[in-house]
This record gives sequence, structure tokens and C-alpha cells, in this order.
Amino acid sequence: MERQYGVTAKDFVYSWRRTVNPKTASRYSYPFSGIKNADAIVAGKKSVNSLGIKAVGKYKLVITLERRIPYFDKLMGFAVFFPQSEKVVKKYGSKYGTASKYMIYNGPFVQKGWTVSNLSWKMVKNKYYWDKKSVKLNTITWSVQKTPSTSYNLYQSVKLDYTSLDSSQTKQLKSTKGYTTLNKGATFYMQFNIAKNKYLANTNIRKAISLAVNRKGLVSSLGGNNVAANTLTTPGLTDVNGKDYTKLLSSSAESLYPSSTKKSEAVKYMNKGLKQLGVSKFSFKILADDTDSGKKTTEALQSNFESTFGSKVSVSVQNLPFKTRLSRSTAGNFDIVVSGWSADFADPISFLDLFTSTNSENNGKWKNATYDKLIADSKTTSSTSKRWSDLTKEENILLKDAGVAPLYYSTTASLIRPSVKGVIQNRGTWNFKNAYITSSK
Repeated sequence: MERQYGVTAKDFVYSWRRTVNPKTASRYSYPFSGIKNADAIVAGKKSVNSLGIKAVGKYKLVITLERRIPYFDKLMGFAVFFPQSEKVVKKYGSKYGTASKYMIYNGPFVQKGWTVSNLSWKMVKNKYYWDKKSVKLNTITWSVQKTPSTSYNLYQSVKLDYTSLDSSQTKQLKSTKGYTTLNKGATFYMQFNIAKNKYLANTNIRKAISLAVNRKGLVSSLGGNNVAANTLTTPGLTDVNGKDYTKLLSSSAESLYPSSTKKSEAVKYMNKGLKQLGVSKFSFKILADDTDSGKKTTEALQSNFESTFGSKVSVSVQNLPFKTRLSRSTAGNFDIVVSGWSADFADPISFLDLFTSTNSENNGKWKNATYDKLIADSKTTSSTSKRWSDLTKEENILLKDAGVAPLYYSTTASLIRPSVKGVIQNRGTWNFKNAYITSSK
């Protein structure tokens, strides 16, 4: 028998407290900063019950902030702030969230049959959804295909309605009906292990490596509508007084991330760094996912570095399954790792927060005291203009020091059958509530 739990204000209280509780060890507790006592709770200095959220009756929620949070409304659309059922979490214990049957749903669809390792599952219409009359689809079937060609063949035979495309397919199918590009608000970048690699801890070495990258050549090999990146924050994410935020960044900061290799400059910085370190050469390994794009990226970077620096560097690459790569990144077991980040919400802080000295996503342990202070200031100021000034200063510091090296802004090239209507995709998040299928193929 299917158990029903109606969502109440208490489910939000439980969810938020659970996420900031140090015992949960959530990697996503930091977005709660600014909600009363959140930082102190995460640091183990205050009780979780002191978090600035309380339920007033069944359906009223009162939230108390420590400071003005300019992007608070955007935060509330981020999944980490969604409700969780205490009854269900306790019922399933360690199994919670590990399979469809160990989760609970309050959206337009209920997931069925997902078990982590299986290659197919379904979303079925939620008969208890408050607005079920607006949901037109009864079932959405998801499948994992091991190669892009297999997926495309299934699409061609009308067994799939959507397929993502690899680089060669993108070039061939750009004019095909149904071709589309999906903006993920994502940047891929090189993260340097500053904590464990003395060579990469040298700013001049990092600048040299960044200047050696042929970003235009890289995005060409990747296909799609990927664009060479010279900022961490993606363009098109946030407007500031009618101007894209990234246009406020310093051109001198952006110049370290050229679209094509700047060999003479790269060699100049490399020689300077090697002299500071008292060595004539060094070796390093580039780590990335074992995806088509991951392999193409490491191949391109290795070629760029070897052709630019010659015998001054010895470069090896390693491409691993995402789960393994991620665990190595988290453990700091890498020299250079190719990472990607998609904005959780439409504000530069979603990117810039990552590289504060205490953020769990800062796997390379880049540190800058001024950067940390500006991040803190941007979160506490009541002045909108000062906040934007702080944010641009922060990103300029990160870019000028080559704390990370942006490579490209990622988009997904896809085919979606023209008969599929009403699907909403925003920065990698899908909404099928109003989706439907027409008779035309």
C-alpha cells in the first residue's frame, strides 16, 4: 500500500536543519550562509535547532536572516532548500536516496525503477500532485546508452525522443530538424593542486600553463556550441544595470586565458617559474573523466603543453569514471584536474564561493585572504553597487593569480523530436510538468 505524506512547513524545517547539521556532513551546507546561525551550526558552535527557520502552523514558514541576501529568491529555487520528510528519512535510514523506492515525491512525477546501476527507469504521473490536471504525460522513460552512436540510432528509429550528440555528430547534424543547444550555465576549468604540488603552487607556472592552452582548438574538437572561456562565471548568467556581469571584469585578468596559444608569453612565465623553483623541468599528470569530452580535453591539453614547453615539462594524462575521478578530486589526489561547475542559481557567487579557503569544492586549496574577505563583504553589504564591485574584484583576483584556469563554457548539443512540446530546460535542470507529444513526428 502506497503511503501518503502531505508536505507541511515542518518538512522544510527538518530539511534545512538536516543539511546544516555537521553530522550530515553535507557538501552543500555553505549556501545556507546568511540564514540565522547557519555558519555557527555548520562549525559546530550552535545547536541545529537555532537555525533561522520555524513553522507557524502547518503551512506558514518564517525565515530569519543574519543579513540581507540579494539572491535569496534565487536560492529558494535550488534543490538543497527543498523539503524532506523526517518520517521517510528515518524509515529508510542509510538506504534513503539510494534507489527510487527509498525516496518520496511531491512533484508532477514519481520516479520508478532507478537503482543507481540500472540502465533504464521511468517517471510516472503523480496522482497526488496538487496540479495533476495540468500534467499531460503519463510516463517518461529514461535510458542510458553506452555510446553516442547507439543513442542516435535509437533516436533515428523513433525509439528515443531525445539524444545528446558528441563532437562528430554535432558537426554532421547542425542543420537537422530538432537540433538544439542547451545552455547549462557551466564552465569547465583546470584546477591546480596548490597544496600538494610545489610546481603548481608557483603562480608563474600556473600562468604559463594557462597561456599554453589553445581554447579555440579545444572547443572545436569538442563540438557543440561550446565557447572558449576567459572567465570563471559564465556569460549570460547575470545582468548588472543592463550589462552582462562578465563585461565588468578586467581585461588584464582575462588575458591569461587566450583563445589560442600564446607561446612566447607562456614560455616567458614558465622560465620565470622554473628559475624561482631552481629546476629546469618538471612533470605532472592531468586527470579528467573518461567521457568523450574528457578524453578529448586531456588529449588537447597534453598536446598544447608538450608543443609549447618541449622538454621543460613531462605530461601524462589519466581519464577515469566520473565517480572515481570525483573521489580523487575530493581527496586531493591529483596534480591538475579538469573540473566543471554549473551555476546552482543565477548569481556569480555560485561560482565564486567555490574558491574560498574553506569551501569543500576547493580541492586544489588555492588561498587568498583578500579574496576571502571580499566574498564575506559581498554577502554582508547592504549596498548593491558595492556588492557588484566586491564580486568583480574577487573574480579578478582569482583570474590574475590563475587560481584556476577556465577552459570553456559548456553547452549540450542535442536532438529533441519536434513532436515533443512544452519541455523547459534551465542550466541543466529539466521541467516536464507541461510537456506533451503532438501527432506529428
